[in-house]
Amino acid sequence: MLFNNVVIKSVAHIEPPHRVTSEETAERLSPTLKRLKVPGNPLIDLAGIMERRFWDEGMQPSDGATLAARKALAAADIDPRQIGILINTSVSRDFLEPSTACMVHGNLKLANTCESFDVGNACLAFINGMNIAAQMLERGQIDYALIVNGENSREINDATIKRLLEPGVTRNQFKAEFASLTLGSGSAAMVLSRADLEPDGHQYRGGVARAATQFNNLCRGWNHQMWTDTKSLLREGMKLASMTFIAARTVMGWVVQELDHVVIHQVSKAHTESFVRAFGADPDKVYRIFPFLGNIGPASIPTVMSRIMQDGKAKRGDRMALMGIGSGLNCAMAEVVW
Repeated sequence: MLFNNVVIKSVAHIEPPHRVTSEETAERLSPTLKRLKVPGNPLIDLAGIMERRFWDEGMQPSDGATLAARKALAAADIDPRQIGILINTSVSRDFLEPSTACMVHGNLKLANTCESFDVGNACLAFINGMNIAAQMLERGQIDYALIVNGENSREINDATIKRLLEPGVTRNQFKAEFASLTLGSGSAAMVLSRADLEPDGHQYRGGVARAATQFNNLCRGWNHQMWTDTKSLLREGMKLASMTFIAARTVMGWVVQELDHVVIHQVSKAHTESFVRAFGADPDKVYRIFPFLGNIGPASIPTVMSRIMQDGKAKRGDRMALMGIGSGLNCAMAEVVW
């Protein structure tokens, strides 16, 4: 789906205050790593993750999302009462109900005419949220939309380490739960608007999506545990991404060498390098956050966009490709003209 009248007014991210290194995690797991004869530090050697961030104890996903939302609203310089829809896209949730979006809506004191709800689709939910809001903006139903995300991985990280320290843990169990140790925390938010209201905004062209849901058993997670067939997930995910990229070339006229920034949902070193090789992307155009933030789920893509802007790496007219694969499997690719 493509849009003609949708722009990004602002994008912002928040990095949690507590830095946890992979050396610290490996030290906590050292009895199991030694017993299973796991060489080196797999978080560094295999995943390429040096550290990740955690929020304060008791911090809720909605709290992180609210912080990012306030930052994005300040950058957009609009009255929060102008927001017509709030969509929360977090994998992490405060409660099963009410929606986390309700908590953020209440924190921000948005207008009672502003609709709010959660969208869940693993690591693709932020792009899904952008597309839902963009359709409403394109039709002129609303003037501004706020997409938020807040991820808190402290609980699953601690629970996984505790479980992997049990004496009966096998090598297969360790491999199946390893991906949980790559998760980090963070939050991000984006304000979208209509181009006729904000002509200086950054054009959101929209994009394409493809599904391979026959592989919905390759990654399954709960608040306290995640099980992943890492090799199969990467293999089948890259097949789906290749199919989606063919569609993106047709619909959006993509030529990899003509793209100025390749913004991908980052899981690990292996995942990122596979993307770069598969599409022939210039490695220098892929801004990496996984080494110091880990896998922050749906917050990854908007965080990369925010850091590119923050570091002054994006100039007017740059073409920015957004690419992500979510467990399920689903894949989405979209374009922003900065």
